[in-house]
Amino acid sequence: MRTIVLLIFLLFLTRIVYSQQPYSTSNREAIKYFALANEDLDNNLYEESILKLQKAISSDDKFIEAYALLGDIYRLKKNTKLTIETFKKVIALNPEFSRAVYIKLGETEVNDAQYAEAEQHLEKYLTYPNIPKQNIFAAQKLINDCKFSIEALQHPVPFKPVNLGPEINTGDDEYSPVATADEKTLIFTRQINGNEDFYQSIKKDGKWQTATYLSDKINTPNFNEGSEAISQDGKFLFFTGCNRPDGLGRCDIYIAQKKGNDWSKPFDLSPPVNTSGWESQPSISADGRTLYFVSNRKGGYGGYDIWKSKLTDKGWGEPENLGPNINTSYNEQSPFIHADDSTLYFCSNGWPGMGGQDLFVSKLGKDGVWQKPTNLGYPINTNGDESGLTVSANGSTAYFSSNNLNGQGGFDIYTFEMPAKVRPHIVTYVKGIVNDAKTRQPLEAAVEIIDLQNNLPVYRDYSDATQGDFLATLTAGKNYGLNISKSGYLFYSENFSLIGHESNKPFDILVLLDPIEIGNKTILKNIFFDINKFDIKPESKPELQKLIDFLTFNPNLHVEISGHTDNIGNDQANQKLSESRAKSVYDYLVANNIDPARLVFKGYGKTQPIASNDTEEDRSKNRRTEFKVIAK
Repeated sequence: MRTIVLLIFLLFLTRIVYSQQPYSTSNREAIKYFALANEDLDNNLYEESILKLQKAISSDDKFIEAYALLGDIYRLKKNTKLTIETFKKVIALNPEFSRAVYIKLGETEVNDAQYAEAEQHLEKYLTYPNIPKQNIFAAQKLINDCKFSIEALQHPVPFKPVNLGPEINTGDDEYSPVATADEKTLIFTRQINGNEDFYQSIKKDGKWQTATYLSDKINTPNFNEGSEAISQDGKFLFFTGCNRPDGLGRCDIYIAQKKGNDWSKPFDLSPPVNTSGWESQPSISADGRTLYFVSNRKGGYGGYDIWKSKLTDKGWGEPENLGPNINTSYNEQSPFIHADDSTLYFCSNGWPGMGGQDLFVSKLGKDGVWQKPTNLGYPINTNGDESGLTVSANGSTAYFSSNNLNGQGGFDIYTFEMPAKVRPHIVTYVKGIVNDAKTRQPLEAAVEIIDLQNNLPVYRDYSDATQGDFLATLTAGKNYGLNISKSGYLFYSENFSLIGHESNKPFDILVLLDPIEIGNKTILKNIFFDINKFDIKPESKPELQKLIDFLTFNPNLHVEISGHTDNIGNDQANQKLSESRAKSVYDYLVANNIDPARLVFKGYGKTQPIASNDTEEDRSKNRRTEFKVIAK
């Protein structure tokens, strides 16, 4: 059910009541100015109305209706100080004049961080009979804000924001910062003379360089581009474009792909993501297959809700609402899905907070349902509006913008260290370059990373055609298999075991793909056996399937499957164990319809080490399974 944010916060309806007679005064001069003030309000002449109400009060300083109407105008104009002063004068003159004064005063006091006073006035409001249900809901919501805020002020969280400096920030507004997983590229929005465009900065030697205009293919002189998200590898940019001629609605989500050092022309995501309504503020998951965004489409819980769409073989799927553990009858916006794919940061004015929009974090439960969010705490959140938080892949650094911290001018971009309690899971990344082993030229190759526990891909993409590079994030606590393949080449295999891994140190690799030639070999690093056993462990299946696919795609190849051990133990036992392991792989391939005439298996024991046997790390390299091309 869609609940509209309450009228008491959006509309100015009380002056009709105050203009009804009899008044609390018989002073004709006061009544004359009060009537003239109402006429000015009919024409939206607020300053003129204020002057006439002040004259009415000068004629009779106990004219309570004039004070009440004046308080409403101050509230409408967001003059917090005068609103509070004026409504308190109404209560001082007659505490029972109007129950509405208490909820309006309480809301204003929440916005001014006067939480104890606000709670008292809101509780007073709820003592009156026959209050509309929606107003009871609103007052109780504000009381919850007060209770939370009083507690939060007593237990502040660490917060030391650092301005990114003149290389990023200027006298104009800079906001919506997003960084790639390696924190080597920062993209943000800069607004100049009312026009929003994207800029980027590159980090060199640990320091951000002077930001430059992103691209003429994305930025436009006549339309605003903002609220962007960058893929972890920096190759895809999702952003919001409003009122563009190729759009479907007032605001749509667009995507552009990096091509070399420039970007492709962006295109509008088709339905069902974009509609004739309002879609904005995208955030893309680490695997690039789930898009989170904000929309006011039908089927939500409030004004603006957070939705997600999953990429399928036929394109982006029908969006799903994230549900009542995220969305409220108010507004939820600025989603940021962390690289761990299970920690969501967003802003809301519906969950208990400090007033206005606060920043929250929610964790994905084991049941696949988002848990109720946690407020990031004070002073990260204040009685103002906080939004647009993003967090580095390693989880330690948050990026945000503010105009309240005496920066370069307007909104500036800052970082701060994330408090431990609201950090995401530990995430690192693998960054690689794929080259031809002979020519050393970059290759565009298929890159796949699989969670070996559930045999599900967590990353699928291609290395860059011109530079051969790729980047993928890895969440701690899992065992991953990496496979890189290209037609005409042997595939590459690597294993990243992050079980018990507490470091976010990245993996940098250079992958040299060998052409399919007789004598070339590949180490199968994701085939696993228990110690001194030759039964293939279940987590080996993805690698074995990769080998099956390779042999099927290259039907004329003949290969030798070989097993190898370290130098620990009896030589004869090692020889037998290595041969038994090679035969287990051979048997698996034959059982999966690979012609046995194309296969041979052999155990080499300790005789062909690829590393010294002096350390456990090197010995583990020698314990391996390989395949070698023996005929083609």
